[in-house]
Amino acid sequence: MSAKRIISWTIGAPVAVLLISFAVANRHWITVSFDPVSKDDPWLALSMPAFMLLFIGIFIGLVVGGAVVWLRQGKWRKQARQAQAHAPESGSAKSQSGTGAGGLTRLPGPAA
Repeated sequence: MSAKRIISWTIGAPVAVLLISFAVANRHWITVSFDPVSKDDPWLALSMPAFMLLFIGIFIGLVVGGAVVWLRQGKWRKQARQAQAHAPESGSAKSQSGTGAGGLTRLPGPAA
């Protein structure tokens, strides 16, 4: 087993146990209100198990985080497309310095 896999299991297994135990302990239904003004008659309220609120928050965070990362990497995807479009089709591209496997130009990584 690689060190990366061991670290992944060392962190992932306890987190999974905590999430499962949280879900089991919070099975009761709650009402989530999105109306800060009217407590008695909210314009939007959802009834759901308490653990579902946590899981929905995690899911939304993953989707938003993935979208932000994808948008921020657009510059490097564009550079890769341009480099691939301008790469010569002949075999001489493989012998040039700075090229990787298959003759594709190696692009710089994100600035630190």
